[in-house]
Amino acid sequence: MIAAILAWPVPIVLAGAAWPPRSPGLALALWQSIALAGGVSMIGSLLVFGLIPFGSSPIRALTALAGHVTAGTLPTGATLAGVMALCLALILASHLLLNLGATFLRAERQRRRHHTLIALLSDPLPFDSTGTRVIDHAAPIAYCLPGGARSATVLSRGLLRLLDADQLRGVVAHERAHLRQQHHVVLLAFKSWHSALRWFPIANRAENAVALLVEMMADDQARLEVDDRTLATAIALVGTAHLVEVDGTQSSLAAGGVDDASSADLVGPRVSRLLGDQSGLGPAARALVVTATVLLLVVPLVLLVTT
Repeated sequence: MIAAILAWPVPIVLAGAAWPPRSPGLALALWQSIALAGGVSMIGSLLVFGLIPFGSSPIRALTALAGHVTAGTLPTGATLAGVMALCLALILASHLLLNLGATFLRAERQRRRHHTLIALLSDPLPFDSTGTRVIDHAAPIAYCLPGGARSATVLSRGLLRLLDADQLRGVVAHERAHLRQQHHVVLLAFKSWHSALRWFPIANRAENAVALLVEMMADDQARLEVDDRTLATAIALVGTAHLVEVDGTQSSLAAGGVDDASSADLVGPRVSRLLGDQSGLGPAARALVVTATVLLLVVPLVLLVTT
């Protein structure tokens, strides 16, 4: 039941809710807990069903299962449906974990190649000692390139010509927020989920929602450097001036920098949020979201162990 609820109605309701822009950090935590709890519930429900003939508790049943697998036998009461459930749980868990590992390995190879190209084709930003690089391209481009000690913020000369000093400061602060908060890790996890479950429409919805939330979180850090209107103007200028990919990477202010989401889906909501008069969530609402996030992480695990 929990798996079914987390697979459809809960993500639909959250994706259409009006409150996430008021607290993108809490909304992101909730999305992560939904994804994790959904995976645990799907795999756990298959395990619990398949382990019924093996023992009265999950730990005892798993121990008995190991013994039967070693001996090549089945317990009394085992059915074809139960065996298929156990096999499906193993296949699903392996598929998700292997896809996650493959996604991170591919991303790491791409980042290393990208760092090599940037080192060859860019120059340091004058009077800047924080790893900002400038590429000679007319289109306005800004994105962050993670890499531990080699992390870099990449700007184009077209961007430097398009924006004034305050707008540029907001762009750089936005990109550095992505690097500090390791947003690429979160985005890769949801990208992996979507890649592993392409037939699952909620996975795509979750990936798009998370892409927007991390942009809003980076915007909130940039708002500490520049005023909202300046940042909104920079986003709108870059979003309308550059909507095409350059070397496989879209403009960060147009398309999120560390993700592949559609620019039109990200620019409008972010500009509206910055120019609107939205207050943060109240204490009661925040407490409710935090409670829901914690319960989603704890309840499936408790049910799996105690069932």
